[in-house]
Amino acid sequence: MNLWNIAYRSVKQRRLASMLTSISMALGVTLVVAVLTISGVVKTSFETSTSLGYNMVVGAKGGALQLTMNSVFYLSEPIENIPYEYYLEFLPLEQRQAAYENSYTYQAVSQQDELRNVVISTTAATGGLASSITQEILNDHLDQQLEQVLPWKRQGKFSAFTGLVIPLCLGDYFGTFRVIGTTPALFNELKYGPQADRQYTFAEGHNFVTHSEEHGFYEAVVGATVAREMNLTLGSEIQPSHGAQSGEVHATAFTVVGILDSTGTPNDRGVFINIEGFYLMDDHAKPVDQEEDFQGVEVDKTAPNGLTLENREITSMLLLTDNPIFAPSLENTINEANTAQAVFPIKEISILFDSFVDPARDLLLVITILVCLVSAVSILVSIYNTMSERRKEIAILRSLGARRNTVMFIIMIESFILSAFGGILGFICGHGLITLGSDAIEGRTGISIGFFEFAPPLGMNPETIMGSVSPELMIIPGMILLSVVAGILPAISAYRTDVSQSL
Repeated sequence: MNLWNIAYRSVKQRRLASMLTSISMALGVTLVVAVLTISGVVKTSFETSTSLGYNMVVGAKGGALQLTMNSVFYLSEPIENIPYEYYLEFLPLEQRQAAYENSYTYQAVSQQDELRNVVISTTAATGGLASSITQEILNDHLDQQLEQVLPWKRQGKFSAFTGLVIPLCLGDYFGTFRVIGTTPALFNELKYGPQADRQYTFAEGHNFVTHSEEHGFYEAVVGATVAREMNLTLGSEIQPSHGAQSGEVHATAFTVVGILDSTGTPNDRGVFINIEGFYLMDDHAKPVDQEEDFQGVEVDKTAPNGLTLENREITSMLLLTDNPIFAPSLENTINEANTAQAVFPIKEISILFDSFVDPARDLLLVITILVCLVSAVSILVSIYNTMSERRKEIAILRSLGARRNTVMFIIMIESFILSAFGGILGFICGHGLITLGSDAIEGRTGISIGFFEFAPPLGMNPETIMGSVSPELMIIPGMILLSVVAGILPAISAYRTDVSQSL
């Protein structure tokens, strides 16, 4: 006597009721799978994306979370801009000097120095030795005074604490993707990954450079997702739209010279252009308030740093401190001033999930579990209500030699079949639902989720079974346990069936 075959035929005989019962179970499982997978994958991706080789983000005063979402995940709009001179405070003396050489202030001071030297030479020639010595003493004293006030004569205020700093300029779009103006150091020097030990690599091409003979300032690197969805190849030209996806398209075109390998980070969805080219696009240069004060001062705008320093601003900067122990004190120092704010991306994302995302996920899980329990009760009611109709069937089985335990086991198998079918159907439907909503999820979060994406292991000790297995896989034994519980009462009813009365 094949008990499984008997139970299956019994379920099949009442196919409509059985199907509706299994579908109700599948609905609950679908919701559980979708909630666990989407919340788990999104949380893991956000946590991973905050390990991008830097520990701080510095930007304009405003919302700390908005700054993180904008500069790390490219999801929010920029708050405001900060002066380019503030970015230079994180650089050593040599880099500051190179940057300031392309400024009106530097050129004005240089021209005054030249004029002063001419005056000194003339005075020395006409006034004799004593006059020459006096002028030299005054000149040295003036130089000492200037070194204290001229910014290119000193180290940056925060350079001693800075290991790496990378400026970002945001605000433009290419299709639905963010355009980020930055320096080649983003891919040459910055590393990513949980241990910040992975180097960016290119599926095709190479990183952009500050200035090339072939493309000038106008080179771009695109993430793997951008290249795939926008059908970009090496040599493709990109014309960003200003300020919004539907904004005015810039006349300036950037040539794609590199396509990144997939990294699983927000950079997969970024269009990275040379910051020098970004500044030279229409409406990207900051007007100089006292530009009339610099009339007659000439700056070589054909040099590799074409736009003058006074016309520059940045949205934010990615900062890696020279030693992690410097980070808290540096954050306090920056935040106490009025120019900018510093945030820890990992901290902000943790607050977001702990305060909003995790409670919402837990509430959804409670609701979906209740749906599963209601489905289990429906299995119990469905089978139990058929017991009065099946008394004769059970009595015949008993008369043919089936024991009470055998009949009870058949009813338990029926409950298991209904639960297992509903669980498997719900598992498939859950991942199907995720696939259908993957485009919307990717558009909102920048995270791609496919049919075969599973919820990450629970946040427990990874050495334990519960800590190393996806919670989705725990649904299967959970369904088995639920089916056993749901089938107990009908099975007991079948166990107590009186053969003599039923026949």
